Amino acid sequence: LINNDRKLPPEYNLPHTDIEMQSLQIAAFLFTVCHVVIVVQDWFTDLNLYKFLQTAETLKPSTPSASHDSTGSSGSDDGAEYYPHIVFLQNKAGQDDFSPRKLKNMHLVVDKLMAHSHLKYKGTLSMLKCNILPGLGQDFLSPEVNMFLLPVESMFFWGGSVLGSGTYPLFSLLPGYRGHPSFPTMISKLRSQILAMPRCQLSHTILTETNWFHYAARIWDGVKKSSALSEYSRLLC
Repeated sequence: LINNDRKLPPEYNLPHTDIEMQSLQIAAFLFTVCHVVIVVQDWFTDLNLYKFLQTAETLKPSTPSASHDSTGSSGSDDGAEYYPHIVFLQNKAGQDDFSPRKLKNMHLVVDKLMAHSHLKYKGTLSMLKCNILPGLGQDFLSPEVNMFLLPVESMFFWGGSVLGSGTYPLFSLLPGYRGHPSFPTMISKLRSQILAMPRCQLSHTILTETNWFHYAARIWDGVKKSSALSEYSRLLC
């Protein structure tokens, strides 16, 4: 949009305003029609990301929840609004990111930043319960937010070097220390935990796949016509 000199919609004066509003519309839509929203970031952490999440949460359409389950939500449960589970996926995590002290600090920071959010950001996903960090107690990460670390995907490295006469040192037959399980193992554990998350009803009626599609279409139309989003866009101009 910025580089190709495409025409802006008449309600926006600047390209970055148009991009921000499109992003907020998509996020508000996902917060309304999804059971789980995964937030992926390559470093820890960008404060603007949490500001964006809170803005999208504020501007999401009002949708009465069919369930009063508030597991994992930090705020008070008003029993009238649906909020999804949110998972913070730390991508390209280094070996030091898996150290107990740094991991605990990361959880504390996210918990403080999301303290006033109604999104279900803790209590439904745990790196401790799937034995990724053996030796740590279940209450070590307290409070434990829905955060999962993924290491850089790379070829399996075998340490050591070849010695003369075709002999190998003993430790060259062992993998180098990484501080975490392999990438496929981490993906498998993440997938199993996400699929095991509780799923509240999105509406007062049970939605089939077809009904969900029509429900999502109505929500998207409501998001595009939202007066709250329109008012927010005028504040950005």
